[in-house]
Amino acid sequence: MNKAFVKENDGDEDDELAPALRLPAGSKNYMTRRGYDALRVELDQLVRIERPKLVETVAWAAGNGDRSENGDYIYGKKRLREIDRRIRFLIKRIESAEVVDPERQQGLEQVFFGATVSFCDLETGDEQTWQIVGVDEADASQGRISWISPLARAVLKARAGDVVRFQSPAGMREIEVTEVQYR
Repeated sequence: MNKAFVKENDGDEDDELAPALRLPAGSKNYMTRRGYDALRVELDQLVRIERPKLVETVAWAAGNGDRSENGDYIYGKKRLREIDRRIRFLIKRIESAEVVDPERQQGLEQVFFGATVSFCDLETGDEQTWQIVGVDEADASQGRISWISPLARAVLKARAGDVVRFQSPAGMREIEVTEVQYR
């Protein structure tokens, strides 16, 4: 059957990614050294340890007879497809990565990729600190936001003392940048 009539693809399309993980068209995949190293470690773990163990398990399960009712075989094959998809994704991201060292930035008084920005919400008085990092290393629980997030885009090129307005999911917000650091 023609591929146009079935919903199939190679599994590494950007369309399958959550919107927060999609890179803007034509942009580079900026990331910090820490983020790049984390992707390399994950890829190495999958290729050298997890996948070989799973292949061994699937081979053992395949040798046990009827595969249609063999849970180890069915689950193993499904998990193997997931691992292979993740490996392709990681290879693609690592190949397109542009590692930026925040400590080598020029114009350290302005907010650029890798900056750790402290600001005060002018409406609520809440103070927050976020580091602007790559799409693949963003983790709000660790205080890291993606450079393509609305907040990061709004504070880009701002300096301490600047007031910035931006559209957040909760509506229009106004914040004052209080500190810019590169660590």
